Amino acid sequence: MNSEQDGVRLQKVLSRAGVASRRAAEDLIAQGRVKVDGAVVTEFGRRVDPDTAVIHVDDVRVVVREGLVYLAFNKPRGVHTTMSDDRGRPCVGDYVRERDERLFHVGRLDAETEGLLLLTNDGDLAHRLMHPSFVVSKTYLAEVPGPVPRNIGRQLRDGIELDDGPARVDAFRVVDTSGGRAMVEVVLHEGRNHIVRRLLAAVDLPVRKLVRTQIGDVHLGNQRSGSLRALTRQEVGSLFAAVDL
Repeated sequence: MNSEQDGVRLQKVLSRAGVASRRAAEDLIAQGRVKVDGAVVTEFGRRVDPDTAVIHVDDVRVVVREGLVYLAFNKPRGVHTTMSDDRGRPCVGDYVRERDERLFHVGRLDAETEGLLLLTNDGDLAHRLMHPSFVVSKTYLAEVPGPVPRNIGRQLRDGIELDDGPARVDAFRVVDTSGGRAMVEVVLHEGRNHIVRRLLAAVDLPVRKLVRTQIGDVHLGNQRSGSLRALTRQEVGSLFAAVDL
């Protein structure tokens, strides 16, 4: 008989997920820091099904299903956000061609925009991140002509009427100004095509260069252009929390 047919011991599941060694996992359980399906678990003999159990450690969701992958990709300029391109143009799929998992991108960046793009094979998370009912903030750094008039931030926060309806930013600030150029940071929840470029163009700040630097609590940081990295457990947990998973 399969010893795991009735589930796997909780401390073993936590160890497999990279949370802690089995002994350290027992300490977490004893301290009441582990929840299974919303309830605190303190007994070491608890068995769970990794495919269905929802486990939190210190209120951060832990990925315990094997085979799930969560990646941050720094998309270079000129790369299309598709997993294949029948016209032979460079695309995101070119960078994960050798991986075994069937990955897909979460949302899009236009070809001329660089920066953070999430890749995963977790369909539930991807669907929620892209669904309009879950508003996950995104941060962009844009190069525009300078200097930037002082009232621009208020205009963008109050809202701009675009061809397909009103839009506004959550936050706007000037990061740097030098000569005839300025770097500005834009934070918004909007997901419409080219929304950052269109908003800035509407206030006479045509975008010369655009980089997405953050999605929720996931930061691009100093990740090299064209590179992939696995999200940390905390980053994945923050994305789950943002979409109520």
